[in-house]
Amino acid sequence: MSHPLQLLSSVPLGTRVVVRYRIPGGTTDALGTLEARDSASCTVATRTGSVMVKLDDVQLAKAVPPPPPRRERRATPA
Repeated sequence: MSHPLQLLSSVPLGTRVVVRYRIPGGTTDALGTLEARDSASCTVATRTGSVMVKLDDVQLAKAVPPPPPRRERRATPA
């Protein structure tokens, strides 16, 4: 398995990724499209907005497949 920072620097922008990173009190994940990166951080476009992650805080990272198609809502019984 490759080092998380190697992965984040090598995958093309636009790749769907999950990044686990440190926050005060623990860790959290950002799941979405890698939209930017530089030598100090990367930005992941999640469902709820863009998340900037400092590379020093990254614990794990991997490319993930596209999300499954959304299911249609069930009709409400009358």
